[in-house]
Amino acid sequence: MESRTERSARGPQSQFQQAAGKLMDKRAIITGGDSGIGRAVAILFAMEGANSLITYLPEEEKDAQETKRRVEETGRTCCTIAVDLRTKENCRKVVETALEQLGGIDILVNNAGYQNMIEDIANLDEAQWERTFDTNIHPFFYLSKYSLPHMKSGSTIINCASVNAYVGRPDLLDYTSTKGAIVAFTRGLSNQQIGNGIRVNCVCPGPVWTPLIPATMTSQAMEQFSGVPIGRPGQPSEIATCFVFLASQDSSYISGQSLHPNGGVVVNG
Repeated sequence: MESRTERSARGPQSQFQQAAGKLMDKRAIITGGDSGIGRAVAILFAMEGANSLITYLPEEEKDAQETKRRVEETGRTCCTIAVDLRTKENCRKVVETALEQLGGIDILVNNAGYQNMIEDIANLDEAQWERTFDTNIHPFFYLSKYSLPHMKSGSTIINCASVNAYVGRPDLLDYTSTKGAIVAFTRGLSNQQIGNGIRVNCVCPGPVWTPLIPATMTSQAMEQFSGVPIGRPGQPSEIATCFVFLASQDSSYISGQSLHPNGGVVVNG
């Protein structure tokens, strides 16, 4: 039987994104593109005319192929690469693959992440702390560093952070810390690159119903997952529209900023 949380996760029926060719023939790297927010970004980018390279872990091959199928239904290209981004060598491989298969890089979406709930710092294993940082922030640096020499004026980098960096979620201390680092990284890199005509922004989702949630959260945490003013978790497609906006010229006067699709939580961030 479907739980109350699962019912609320569906959200209201609404008209899907109406494409307008905002990313026509742009070339995007999207990390964590096999499911959730990453898949939704790949699909909406394709609807707007972009081709993409998605990254994912080897065990996520089936999901990645489904993303590829749905992107290609729009008539756009979706290249895939199964890779663990926790090493700089693999991050360099991703950039080289994008250059080879897409012919260039116009958009970098740093989205892949890891979380595991631990209630108290005393029980937070040092190995988990290191794994979370190695997954959630170090690849953002490597991929940006290796992509930027191939990006030109008008290119964009979009990083995925979280509302947790603003509310300080106690049972996700390592995850929350990395998301705060992503916000700071976004601001610093933006100020560094805006003179080159390259904009860097951030999306900070609130509770979103993705495969990561039932895989990493307790049943009690999931029952509380709708505790935002709107009263339900978001859908990945509702977050992906922010990425389309930041990747397109609609946001040409925005850089170094964070968008907050979080269900109405006021963060003053």
